[in-house]
Parts: sequence; structure tokens; C-alpha cells
Amino acid sequence: MTPTHLPGRVAIPSLPEQTRTPPSQNALESFNATPVDEVRQTLLACLHSARWADRIADHRPYPDAESLLAASDEAAYDLTPADLVQALAWETLPALPEGAYSAAHTALSAAYAAYEAKFGHAFIICLDGLSHTEALDHVLAGIRSRLANDPEEERVAAAEELRRLARGRLVNALRGAGNGATSHHGAAPGIDPHIPPH
Repeated sequence: MTPTHLPGRVAIPSLPEQTRTPPSQNALESFNATPVDEVRQTLLACLHSARWADRIADHRPYPDAESLLAASDEAAYDLTPADLVQALAWETLPALPEGAYSAAHTALSAAYAAYEAKFGHAFIICLDGLSHTEALDHVLAGIRSRLANDPEEERVAAAEELRRLARGRLVNALRGAGNGATSHHGAAPGIDPHIPPH
């Protein structure tokens, strides 16, 4: 079983307000003070790249959330092709509202299979800021459009989606740290273990 098919590793879209409201200063202080091994695990749940996680963890403390998110973006832009392969291996299909998979199962299954056959990893797309009703159309349009990419074009597109996913997950992880809800044992922040990947 490859990492892309691990059950319970399905990214779900953040609610629109989650991506607009910055984490509290208390959450940032908690992040800055967390032991490096724990913060590294939280970061790896946001983006499974050791280089990305180490870079963000090593540059603490951050004076404000904007600095942390800027560091996240910069580290994501600097992913090497090997880093990208490592991160993509742990991603799975984007989760959609309940019932969407059954409603569009044939179209999605065929598109996902074609994408994985062409590029060798799960299709990833950030759904932050989209309503549940917009998510299905966005995924279908995105996968159809990106199937036309050559491997280098898709590497760039996938890297940008990983950067956006990491940023949203990091914001969600900080929110969890601020209210004591961060778990280092379960699924990653922004991960719903109850939504099946297909």
C-alpha cells in the first residue's frame, strides 16, 4: 500500500472564514514555544516535506502570524523536485461534500485514474475559500485542465497547490494550538478521517 492510498488522509477544504482570520497571538506563542520534535510533527502533517518542516521549525520564534505564513510560502517555493515527490507521496484525493463522490463517481474516478497514470501521484488541489457547492465543479475543472499539462507544467502546478494546502493547514494547526485542540496522534489538521478517498 503506497502512502497516497492510506485511509483517512483526505484533505478537506477550510471554511472561507478560516483562511481569512489570522491565528491568535496566543496560538503563535504556543507554536514558538513547542518543543522542536512536536512542532516538526505538526508541520509534517501540514506538508510532508522534511526540508520544509525543518526550515520553518528552525527559524522560530516568529514575531507574528504573517511572518510565519510568509516563511511557509518561501519554504514551499524552494521545494526541490525530490522534496515535491516526497510531499506528493503523502497527499490524497481532495475531499468533497458528502454525496459528491457518488453523484460524480464515474467522472471523478476516470479523471483521477488518468491523472495518476500520467503523473504518478494523487491529484491535489486546494479548496480553501470554496463553498461545498463549488468544490465538485472546481475539482472536475481543475483535473481536466491539468491533465493537459506536460510533466514539468504539472510539477509547477502541483507545487503551488501544495504551498496553498500547507498554508491553510498551518493556519488550522495554529488555531488548534490556540484552543488546545491540536492532536499529535491523529489525522493532520484539516484532515477528516471519516471521509473515504474515493
